[in-house]
Amino acid sequence: MENCFYLCVMKKEVTIGIPVYHVKDYIRQTLDSVLAQTFPDIEFLVLDDCGTDGSMDIVREYQQSHPRGKDIRIVRQPRNMGIGAARNRIIDEAQGRYIYFVDADDTIAPRTIELLYGAARRHRAQLVYGSYERIDNFSGSIRREAHCYPAMQFLEEDAFARYVYRKYDGIQAMIWNILIDLRVYRDNQLRHQHVNYWEDFSFTMLLPTYVSRVVLLPDITYYYYCRYGSLSNFARRDHIPKHEILLTIDAINQLKDKTDRLRSKPYFPRLMYKLMMTDFYIVENIFRNRRAISPSFSRREIRDIFRSPLSLKEVLGFSQARLPCLVLLLLGKLHPLPATWLMRLLMAIR
Repeated sequence: MENCFYLCVMKKEVTIGIPVYHVKDYIRQTLDSVLAQTFPDIEFLVLDDCGTDGSMDIVREYQQSHPRGKDIRIVRQPRNMGIGAARNRIIDEAQGRYIYFVDADDTIAPRTIELLYGAARRHRAQLVYGSYERIDNFSGSIRREAHCYPAMQFLEEDAFARYVYRKYDGIQAMIWNILIDLRVYRDNQLRHQHVNYWEDFSFTMLLPTYVSRVVLLPDITYYYYCRYGSLSNFARRDHIPKHEILLTIDAINQLKDKTDRLRSKPYFPRLMYKLMMTDFYIVENIFRNRRAISPSFSRREIRDIFRSPLSLKEVLGFSQARLPCLVLLLLGKLHPLPATWLMRLLMAIR
């Protein structure tokens, strides 16, 4: 009955989901780019997260005046609930066969959906990743950097996960610029966590473990803008509330607790190394931005970030990533160390 209901309500092949909150200066260029898509069968689902800067007035203007305005659907949250809840609401409301997220201050290329959808249908792929260009814009200085994937298809169980976890930065941590079969979310009851920093990472880390058919495309389909003061650019903020970082730490710990089902997988040691290295990067950011974080972290709190679900016996039995996992595991067992010595040790194993 559920599958019948799903098919009955589905109206478009692709839903582009756009969470909107205080992006008045950027939302026009985002809307211009998504509405210029060459692929015709798209639902543009805009999530109103209850901002007060007039961003949604611009969306409603496009809804009324743009030739594709009838395909713009606005869903409003009951109150401001943050990016994780926004993405979850979009997933719940989406009527497409596939979903594609765009941040409301970024843009996409005109053929983005055409290219990704074509690859998904040719290979019966659950995920299709496009390549992207990062555009840093700080104090009027613009720097562009392309991040291009090789043209690859992963069409067997565990093949994509093996590729992703072979090294720390094996694939992008962001959820945007991935065309996702909506059944991946719904069949596995996947949800985004309610965190502001590394919110995508807390979801995408385990995403490869739920899929078997994935395509990477070398075509640049997404333009990712980094600006001063954005939540995604943690290191450029003047003030960082400690509770934001604590929420991120809790999200990573929840990911660790979800790895039990993967212990028999061949990629499990490298997955755990990647998760444990995430602890290192959190600590590194805490030290780098310690003057901006309020209140400050104690040395014991720093040590506790390295909590691991692994036992010493289990790590010693790893055939891969044994030494780095061992060092990271031991950090969580030590008494609090002076901050300078801790950071030197972390940098030595990086």
